[in-house]
Amino acid sequence: MLEGKRIAILAEEGFEDSELIEPMRALKDASAKVVIVGSGSHEAYLGKRGKAKIRVDTSADKVNGQDYDAVVIPGGYAPDRMRLHQPMIDLVKKAYNSGKVVAAICHGPQLLISAGIVKGRRITSWPSVAIDLKNAGAKWVDEPVVKDGNLITARKPADLPRFNKAIIDALKN
Repeated sequence: MLEGKRIAILAEEGFEDSELIEPMRALKDASAKVVIVGSGSHEAYLGKRGKAKIRVDTSADKVNGQDYDAVVIPGGYAPDRMRLHQPMIDLVKKAYNSGKVVAAICHGPQLLISAGIVKGRRITSWPSVAIDLKNAGAKWVDEPVVKDGNLITARKPADLPRFNKAIIDALKN
């Protein structure tokens, strides 16, 4: 279904376990090539629930957002840590500006704010991120999944089936 598509899933310490593992599994099951891209701070990261440990394939300073068909940002504590690394911000911004799919769930939109790509866009997130999104000019809505142009956002782990489907559907076009 997604043969030939390259997907970067971003990783940092404290990612929400299911929000990294489930999209990775869904995208691989759809025959996409998934690359785990870390911030460069470690070679492997532990999920905030301790259920998943993920090894990175490369770091953000060694890749270009234009080289991927999509960038996926899991939530948890990781997005706040990701935005301390300029190469992570640059990767997201370049992918977005190149028209690639940029998908973020839960706290993932924190990285979208740092990349300066939320102004005027309809976005959802974990409720505590809503005020930050509004302050950055986004139109925050409380919906399971929101697609606005090449941005796809979701609120929480319960939204993962819809989130994964939205990413796969966007990549099929």
